[in-house]
Amino acid sequence: MAEGTTEIDMPRAGSNVGLAERAYRIRRHAVRMGQVQGQGYVGQALGVADVLAVAYFHALRYRPTDTRWEGRDRFLLSIGHYAIALYAALIEAGVLPEEELETYGTDDSRMPMSGMAAYTPGMEITGGSLGHGLGIAVGMCLGLKRKRSGSFVYNLMSDGELGEGSTWEAAMSAAHHRLDNLIAIVDFNNQQADGPSTAMLSSEPVTDKFEAFGWHAQRVDGNDIEAVRMAFDLARGLKEPRPRVIVCDTRMAKGVPFLESRDIAHFIRVEPHEWTLALEALERGRSH
Repeated sequence: MAEGTTEIDMPRAGSNVGLAERAYRIRRHAVRMGQVQGQGYVGQALGVADVLAVAYFHALRYRPTDTRWEGRDRFLLSIGHYAIALYAALIEAGVLPEEELETYGTDDSRMPMSGMAAYTPGMEITGGSLGHGLGIAVGMCLGLKRKRSGSFVYNLMSDGELGEGSTWEAAMSAAHHRLDNLIAIVDFNNQQADGPSTAMLSSEPVTDKFEAFGWHAQRVDGNDIEAVRMAFDLARGLKEPRPRVIVCDTRMAKGVPFLESRDIAHFIRVEPHEWTLALEALERGRSH
């Protein structure tokens, strides 16, 4: 665990489980939820699983049994349709019981298909309207500063959200207020509803733009767990009084080769018999 995380109540699965195993389990939980509903943003969940594994099992301070603990780090899911990915991480972290994944997307479930803070323990914000997460994070960071809190606020956002003006207004505000307790994470899978993000409205060069706005910026392979871990450590340990961003290049459907090679789309179509094949592919990859 990262320095300063000694107050965490360890998740039920045990502290000796490696990050690669955590990522595998997060992917498996997501596929199982997709199997329950026959649909879901599984491609994104598989792609960002390594980032979530590092976040929840290396960097974040939290208590699985007390999701409103004042000393916690806040993890904001700006991209509300990635909820299946966050649910998978919360299940693995012991915040949600694993058997509850069978209710995913059903009436009265605590795991609706788009993330809602009022429904789900550990879900800090409702992120259905894209482009607002970073602004909310700035507000949270300002509040924590007033409380003299040492907690970090993490905001997971999509590359598509970089096309929203509100994102850059928030980025400018964060630098102005020297919010060194803010760590933004961009899942750069180059895919949004209408096609490749870079073809819709290119945000490149991303790190140069953030640096021009006064941020400390890193860009890593988001499916390289060690690279992601090092990026998180650098972001947390940076002594400069400015916000930090980690741009993570990820592969849609990572870990399930036959879905990885499929025509990449915002919403990957999975045939009924393929859910079992996907679970089998994850299991094969687990041993390598």
